[in-house]
Amino acid sequence: MNEPSAAHGGEPLLQETWECVRAAQEEILLSPYLPASCAFLIHVLLCAPFLALDALGSVSLRVRSWRIAAGSGPPPSLRQWGDCFWRVLSRYLGTVLPATAVFQTLRSPTVPELAPSCWQLFVEVFACCLLFDTLFFIWHLSMHRVPWLYRNIHQPHHHHHIPFALAAQDSSSAELLSLLLLALSSAWVLGCHPLSEVFFHLINTWLAVEDHCGYDMPWSLRRLLPCLGGAPHHQAHHSVNSGNYAPYFTHWDHLFGTHLS
Repeated sequence: MNEPSAAHGGEPLLQETWECVRAAQEEILLSPYLPASCAFLIHVLLCAPFLALDALGSVSLRVRSWRIAAGSGPPPSLRQWGDCFWRVLSRYLGTVLPATAVFQTLRSPTVPELAPSCWQLFVEVFACCLLFDTLFFIWHLSMHRVPWLYRNIHQPHHHHHIPFALAAQDSSSAELLSLLLLALSSAWVLGCHPLSEVFFHLINTWLAVEDHCGYDMPWSLRRLLPCLGGAPHHQAHHSVNSGNYAPYFTHWDHLFGTHLS
């Protein structure tokens, strides 16, 4: 998928943007530390609006009405957010960053001269989302069905019976690493353009945050795209500790009879 088109007459802005990125940031794009660093920083930045919502929930009835588990207690405290932040950061620094740096070095990414066309960008990002969703479903189902995997890898994530945004990556080091490798491998297997891979990781991180945010808001993506389960779909999984194993789409859970309404 990563063969650039010969002409980009319809997307001059995309090409100009890519050329600026290549000229100024090619060394950064090739850095083995980029994937893990960006994954952590983007995750924290995308969680910030939900920290504000949790704070507003104490004074706004409208915000409280969006909470899925409104009757199960108050939103997470600032201390819970802080404790979660340090747990995730320590696991990234101790395990995820060095391990993904080795993976990135082995796969030897390249920086092509041409930007992808808009159509190529869309197809590659969508294909990555579908492939990652499939791989995640298989891995997540396995972690729940194999007791050793659950106890040693997945159980820390289920300490959150009512998740909040930052808890999307509050998992064991092994699980954090496995999920980041699944995302990187999805783009690698499909041969995506680096720009497509960046968009995929952005969307992937946002969907993970939205799934765990604890809010079912009027503008949630699941309301625009019925094929997505969204926060209600994933919060049901945390509540009963089974079912709804796919991260974003719902088709695998429907096909395998693991869908919770």
